[in-house]
Amino acid sequence: MHTTQLTQKLALPVIGAPLFIISNPKLVIAQCKAGIVGSMPSLNARPLSQLDEWLAEITETLASYNQEHPERPAAPFAVNQIVHKSNERLEADMELCIKYKVPIYITSLGAKEEVFDLAHSYGAIVFHDVISNHFAKKAIAKGADGIVAVASGAGGHAGSKSPFALVQEIREWFDGPLALSGAIAHGGAVLAAQAMGADFAYIGSAFIATDEARASPEYKQAIVDANSDDIIYSSLFTGVLGNYLAQSIKNSGLDPYNLPTGDPKTMNFSNGLKKAWKDIWGCGQGVGMVKKVVPVSELIERLKVEYEAAKLKITAS
Repeated sequence: MHTTQLTQKLALPVIGAPLFIISNPKLVIAQCKAGIVGSMPSLNARPLSQLDEWLAEITETLASYNQEHPERPAAPFAVNQIVHKSNERLEADMELCIKYKVPIYITSLGAKEEVFDLAHSYGAIVFHDVISNHFAKKAIAKGADGIVAVASGAGGHAGSKSPFALVQEIREWFDGPLALSGAIAHGGAVLAAQAMGADFAYIGSAFIATDEARASPEYKQAIVDANSDDIIYSSLFTGVLGNYLAQSIKNSGLDPYNLPTGDPKTMNFSNGLKKAWKDIWGCGQGVGMVKKVVPVSELIERLKVEYEAAKLKITAS
């Protein structure tokens, strides 16, 4: 599936980012039905047997939907695999994904040729997320098909590079599928990502504040209430730099503006009471565009309207 083929399957050039803990079949299915790539981390399904159930639910539901709506079939879905040595489930998770012929993979925290080869064995494509041009080159050299450029402002684990610099450097040598991640929560920003040279916008935080997301009501409301001033960039919670909601850090008993540096070996911070992702909430800088909790379909419809309005504005000027 090349860039053009994937784009033709979408109502909007958007990939829903896999949200740790939050993404589940309900969210993925709603995203795909609304015309964007829905995704989830395989590790959200616990225990392993639940991943089998979830993949069956997603594939069967989307297949049924496509039979009923041949004129507008659902977008394909993706599964995120954490290729870090701490992930002891990687091999077993890949076996299940192959069983259900997952069409798209998003790999993180390590580029591994064996994973790419397994995906390619039946025609799936793999996006690898990176925070620099250096890591993008390594991923493509090892066999990744596409890149998710994680720029500054992205929710959760995020880079520090300007999206302008990151996309431009990658596009100097790579003409394959490229998604841009970083503070995108408006249809105009989706168009801007394309104008810079990306094929897709990669959106995560805005989907936390949706009816289908598996996030607590408090987390969803915190997304609605926050803006970019409320986002803290820290390595404390997992050992890797990422963006988090200041309010959740305060709730954990820590000063969000005076945090120590994290240990890259941890990946599972806990201060005894609060844990990363569950209690320390990831969120990107684009959160100011999220005004209320809505169904996924309504959010994507808003993005589509804004996207078309932005195109008209450019044409008119």
